[in-house]
Amino acid sequence: MTVLENTPSAVLVLAIGVLFATGVYLLLERPLTRVLLGFVLIGNGVNLMLLVAGGRSGASPIVGNAPEGVRMSDPLAQAMVLTSIVITLALTAFVLAMAYRSWQLHGHDEVADDVEDRRVARHAALNAPAFQDADDTESDLTLDEEAADLYDDVDDSDDEALRARAAERADGRADTEERP
Repeated sequence: MTVLENTPSAVLVLAIGVLFATGVYLLLERPLTRVLLGFVLIGNGVNLMLLVAGGRSGASPIVGNAPEGVRMSDPLAQAMVLTSIVITLALTAFVLAMAYRSWQLHGHDEVADDVEDRRVARHAALNAPAFQDADDTESDLTLDEEAADLYDDVDDSDDEALRARAAERADGRADTEERP
C-alpha cells in the first residue's frame, strides 16, 4: 500500500470538520457569548487546517540546518497560522467587548430582532412588495430611451449660454490686453 507524503490523517480532517460545524452552529445562535465561542472554534479549525495543509513535519525551515536527505517543514503554513491566531484574537476581543457592552446596557447579551427585518419578513411571507413603486406604469419606450428622458443632467439650452459667456470673456480679455 502506497501512502502519499502529504496525505493528512483522517482524525485531523475529522477534527477540522467538527470544529467548523460546531463553530458555524454556534455562530447562528442569538447570545453573543455563543457567537464568541463559534468564532474561537472556527479560528482553531482554520489553524488546524493550515497546519494539515502544510504537510508532514520535517526539519526546521532554515536553509543549511537540515541534514542531507531530510526534508524541511513548510514555513508558509506556520506563518499563516500565526496570522490566523492574531486575527482570531482581534475578532474575539471585539465580540467580547460587544457582549460586555450589551450586558451593561440590557442585562443580557442576546441580539434582538430588527424591526425593519420583521417588516420585510412579514411582507416576504405574504409575497407582497415592501414598497410602492412609483414607476410601475408600462410605456412604449425602451429602458435606454426612458432613462435618457428622465435622467438627462445636461441641458442643451445651457450650452449656448455658456458659449456666449466664454466668447464675451475672450473678447474682454482681448480688449484689456491691447490697451497698455
